[in-house]
Amino acid sequence: QVQLVESGGGLVQAGGSLRHACAASGFTFRTYAMGWYRQAPGKERELVATISPSGIKYYADSVKGRFTISRDNAKNTLYLQMNSLKPEDTAVYYCARLTRGAPDYWGQGTQVTVSS
Repeated sequence: QVQLVESGGGLVQAGGSLRHACAASGFTFRTYAMGWYRQAPGKERELVATISPSGIKYYADSVKGRFTISRDNAKNTLYLQMNSLKPEDTAVYYCARLTRGAPDYWGQGTQVTVSS
């Protein structure tokens, strides 16, 4: 079965960096687009970044220039490098497999808290 297991996250001061990883199994990782989403308290889940099977990347305006999405198809792992973090980046972050542009499987979510 499809599994997405996240690691990373935590507590960091504003201006700091964190790196998320998402280990995928149960499907042919290299053939799927993947994405990172986040959900802040009291807000809807929002798209952060996506990466196509060929490596084409998309970023939300709010993270452009600060976050980097990447993938290692040999390791079946998706990454999100987050730099210059701001308090408004505080949220639960989720990785997702994308099918026809929409998420169909989710990771368990990891908390990121950025203190000011």
